[in-house]
Amino acid sequence: MSAESTTPDPVELTNGFFAAADRRDLDAVMGFFAPDAAWETVSLGTRFEGVAAIRSFFEDWTGAYEDFGMEVEEALDLGTGVVFVVTRIAARPAGSAGSALIRRRPLAFIWAEGLLARVTAYAGSVEEGRASAERLAESRR
Repeated sequence: MSAESTTPDPVELTNGFFAAADRRDLDAVMGFFAPDAAWETVSLGTRFEGVAAIRSFFEDWTGAYEDFGMEVEEALDLGTGVVFVVTRIAARPAGSAGSALIRRRPLAFIWAEGLLARVTAYAGSVEEGRASAERLAESRR
């Protein structure tokens, strides 16, 4: 018999989330969230609670762009269900003939029983986001 763990790898789950987001498959993206999940965007001072609110946020956010892509530059399992992520977002606003806007964003994902319980998109630098995510993981020990 195999002694393999049946617990989903949080980094693999995180990469799957971003693959779905990159192809704008909102049904697949929402399938990663627990029903009572929360998404906090520190730079906007907003928090969305529940899958319906998170979906509405994603529809508004990505709908403002003709071209939109997300890729993971780094995903680090900090333990206790916390994954620190650096994502690169490239997006060209609808109706714009210009080039895409490029942003790097630090995020913390909290996974519980294979589902996203909370995502925090940090406002500061990658280093500040990493420190915040490390404190979050430590507080859950």
